[in-house]
Amino acid sequence: MITPRFSCSQTDKSVIITIYCPSVRASDVEINVDETLFSVHINPYFLRLNFSHPLTEDDASSAVYDPSTGYLTVTLTKEVPGQEFKDLDLLAKLLAPRPSRSVPAEPVIEVLHSQESDTVDADEELAVRTKSLSLEQQEILEGTPCVAAENDWQLPQTVPEPLPPLQTSVERRYGFLDMHSGYFRHVEHTENEVNELGTDAETCSPQDRRSRRLKHEEEKWDEEYYMADYADDEYIRELIAWPNPHTTSTEEFQYTEKENLVMLRLPRKEYLATPAQIHNLYLTLLTLLFAYAYETRTTQHDPTPESAWTLSSLTPAFSALDPPPYSPTPASDLSEFSEAELSATFATSYRRSLAFPLYRSFALAEACRTDVAALLARGKRVVTRALLEMKDILDHHDVYYVYSKIWVDDFCVWTLAYADDDILARLATAVRGLQMNKSVIGWDLEQLEALTRDDAGRSADSDDESEDEIERMLPAPL
Repeated sequence: MITPRFSCSQTDKSVIITIYCPSVRASDVEINVDETLFSVHINPYFLRLNFSHPLTEDDASSAVYDPSTGYLTVTLTKEVPGQEFKDLDLLAKLLAPRPSRSVPAEPVIEVLHSQESDTVDADEELAVRTKSLSLEQQEILEGTPCVAAENDWQLPQTVPEPLPPLQTSVERRYGFLDMHSGYFRHVEHTENEVNELGTDAETCSPQDRRSRRLKHEEEKWDEEYYMADYADDEYIRELIAWPNPHTTSTEEFQYTEKENLVMLRLPRKEYLATPAQIHNLYLTLLTLLFAYAYETRTTQHDPTPESAWTLSSLTPAFSALDPPPYSPTPASDLSEFSEAELSATFATSYRRSLAFPLYRSFALAEACRTDVAALLARGKRVVTRALLEMKDILDHHDVYYVYSKIWVDDFCVWTLAYADDDILARLATAVRGLQMNKSVIGWDLEQLEALTRDDAGRSADSDDESEDEIERMLPAPL
């Protein structure tokens, strides 16, 4: 079935769904309304939307098809007149399946079949075996509990260590909520320059992925490159001063037709994430937005053929399949984000921005963090627009499109349907007020900068002495 293009609007008493389905027979339209769930079927189109509040079909409801334009306009009455239906412009959220009424704290097990155990026979067998014991054995059996009670015998007990997850395959899952596998089985036959796991991408454990990522960052770190960019930073200062249109625009937000079409093609999934997984998704979102902010700022919102490489290199969840958390101490309150875990998350992004791309500047990384805070403060609509732009860049690359499949597609759907604007706002405030010290990066940035300044000072003194020497060698004026 084909999902048609559609848009939704509302009045005080009704919701209007406009569907583009050209060259169909109006008599074949089937419309069904079940509280918040609306569906329409007209061969070959099918559309199912899940609204935030109930709708009803009554005498005021209608469905009108205009064969000249190909638009079917369905008007449904609100069950509560005057109730505001939010997020009608978030098409991916409307297309998402109806969420479960309760989200389990841990993954649940579905019972497919069960049978009663034969406990009666077991009890009878135990009674027969007890009667067959000798008199001495019965005395011991009956007397042991009394002796134990009199002496208050207690055996030492310890809490057992949790068992590691059961692995039934050598392949390890990765991507959004560890839902994906098999995308890197033939990676050696592709020109994937950002893959830091090599041919072991499918089998690396999370610990091995992290160790390989850290090792690769150390190998790529170039002190002379950083010092050169610190000394000659005229163009970098221009990039820092560039205003990001997504964070400075004052126009009313509205998705473009192209963005709406992309959202229609996004996967329709229900994500049953635990609170810990949701917490980590917000941290992973920070790394994606940082890479996007760097790419956008360094190209001034005009993507180049290298943009897909830049996005993939700067995102550790792409290049090393290593998403957050990076903090050694897990968060105690999963509804909040501590300064330590935010600092550890951005430190990873800072390291990659100083080791891989063309412009390597701590000040530029700070500007990108400010962009991330500004994007978060504008809510999930602007955040989704940034993710859609990342998706567009990656989808047009012959190799790096895979990272769109295992991360960005799901992130777009999750952000629209599940992300909380209040959490994004709190996260924006925390990111904006974060103090990133150069010492947390793990490289001697302050020492390198001091050496660069000293060298620049000596060069300036040497130039002054050369000028004085030249003046002394000139003939005296007549």
